[in-house]
Amino acid sequence: MVGAGGAGLPTHVKAAATVDTVLVNGASCEPLLMSDPYLMEAEIETVIRGLKAVMECTGASRGIICLKGKHDKAMQSVRAAVARHAGSGLEAFELGDFYPAGDEHVLVHEVLGKTVPERGIPLQIGAVVSNVESLYNIALAMDGKPVTHRYLTVAGEVRRPMVVKVPVGTLVSDVLAFAGGPTIDDYRVVDGGPMMGRVLPDVHQPVTKTTSGLLVLPPDHTVVAGKTMPAERLRRITNSVCCQCTRCTDLCPRNLLGHSLHPHKLMRIPESLVATSPAAREALLCSECGICEKFACPMMVSPREVNAQIKQVLMREGVKWEPTGKELVTSPYRSSRKIPTSRLIQRLNLDRYYGHPEYAGEFTPGVVHVCLGQHIGAPAQCVVAVGDTVRQGSLLGDIPEKAMGARVHASIDGTVESIANGVVIIRA
Repeated sequence: MVGAGGAGLPTHVKAAATVDTVLVNGASCEPLLMSDPYLMEAEIETVIRGLKAVMECTGASRGIICLKGKHDKAMQSVRAAVARHAGSGLEAFELGDFYPAGDEHVLVHEVLGKTVPERGIPLQIGAVVSNVESLYNIALAMDGKPVTHRYLTVAGEVRRPMVVKVPVGTLVSDVLAFAGGPTIDDYRVVDGGPMMGRVLPDVHQPVTKTTSGLLVLPPDHTVVAGKTMPAERLRRITNSVCCQCTRCTDLCPRNLLGHSLHPHKLMRIPESLVATSPAAREALLCSECGICEKFACPMMVSPREVNAQIKQVLMREGVKWEPTGKELVTSPYRSSRKIPTSRLIQRLNLDRYYGHPEYAGEFTPGVVHVCLGQHIGAPAQCVVAVGDTVRQGSLLGDIPEKAMGARVHASIDGTVESIANGVVIIRA
């Protein structure tokens, strides 16, 4: 099991903690991504089984299912399920429709009224945050079923926008074909949401356990353009054009929680001084949510990318965040500076793609490319050979001894056709 929310942390690491509360992150805060609301609407009892398992593991007395009230059917499903499980410590929490409600620091503050320490994790205030699909997968694992499939949203310039269930390792090209194909000849595919997703180099990439969505957009689209500009050029432009208006800092979700993060100050740190500048260390506090880049900046440059580059240098040099000891005080302007999803969608020019796509069922391709390293930690060690016959659920890769990792399993029945560069190819 690995977290399905995007980071890919092996789930047993979180389950080994001792906490008071488990928060179910159903915020689905990235625009266009709708698989979590679908699971809460259609598979809520399975999600609750997973939630109860995590509550038992962690000793938590409360399990709070958090989602946005705008997802009417999902909200009704959750409230009805909580009522059915009265007395078991389950609660429903209705989130506002803003971005990034799904940032676990923001979620904890919204639901529990507590602030996670700078560079900290929810565990430090007695909580564990788990994604909806992660809990769904835990319930299946409790039944002896390994993680072999992924729910994802296919949206943008496709003929049939949908939520679909596919085997892990399905090629993006096959998913797009199942969705009727792109509606334009020249396009790019974003893996994940428009704010924090990445542009794929081509459509021959596989779906992994952390793939939440595939967005098909024109190459010159606002979402795509900033993600494809060479990093050095983006850094040079940002450093030159930044007018120090402070809007990136004013709207930064972590800054509004009281964290010592001031993106506008990071814009002026010379690249040669990053490793030694005390101010540069603030970049370690950045969640890379993208508000500064996609919404706040009037000059249309990227504080997020500069922060990310600074963070990479600091982590490579072994520089760590040293707690300041200051009391974290939430900004009095926080409530008025939340970014409404509707405004964000307009700013991103995604209006015509927005909606609740229908569930298209399960798609099974003729071949899958299963990555042995699709999670935080050590890649799985391959335990099969070319020519082996495998069935869905057969073990392909095991956790290396004394390492943090996750097992990887076959997602279709077939024959191992190739093993190279950390990828096991299975043909049906």
